[in-house]
Amino acid sequence: MPHEILDPGAGAEEVCGRFNVSRESCKRLSLYVKELERWQKRINLIGPATLSQVWVRHVADGLQLLPHLEEGGFTQLVDLGSGGGMPGLVVALALHGHGDMRVVLVESNAKKAAFLRHVVREAGICATILNTRIEHLDLDALGCGKWTAVTARALAPLPKLLDLAAPMLLRGASGLFLKGQDVDEELTEATRYWKLRVRSCPSVTDPGGVILKVEEIRRA
Repeated sequence: MPHEILDPGAGAEEVCGRFNVSRESCKRLSLYVKELERWQKRINLIGPATLSQVWVRHVADGLQLLPHLEEGGFTQLVDLGSGGGMPGLVVALALHGHGDMRVVLVESNAKKAAFLRHVVREAGICATILNTRIEHLDLDALGCGKWTAVTARALAPLPKLLDLAAPMLLRGASGLFLKGQDVDEELTEATRYWKLRVRSCPSVTDPGGVILKVEEIRRA
């Protein structure tokens, strides 16, 4: 996929076309956007200022992980701090019926977890929603290992994020983290505590953003 930043005002047709999303998946993503806008009136799922650019700021931001998930041959995605569904729910909606990936969404806020369950039910897709703190995850039940991708967006600065994801990463899982323009500073701080093997790929939704791929981690 060529690296070209999406127009922030792009809508469903342009975003789905950019990522070769099927018509059925685009319908599910449209349902998600509709429900996101409806629930946003009652609970704060996304930044209110981003609502007018929801297809790029939120949907496309998740969809850009698809080629990286395919490249890694992952069979399970564990999304930490799923919030309003980015990126984990977006991926689940896009892949339903087109792959056998297991998607687990972890969200400690009960109201946000209820929103995730509602969309999963309305869209008729398979995904597991865990309304729990990340620190309380049962890793043996999840079976985190080599073929698990751990994802997160806007959850925490990288040093804290690595602490949260470390139990899975140390078992062989890989991280796919959507980070902003401060990623270099966060990486510098993180290397005080961790020895990392990472790759950075430019974002197609944020000129200063990256997809940070954590391929190996061990304590410094």
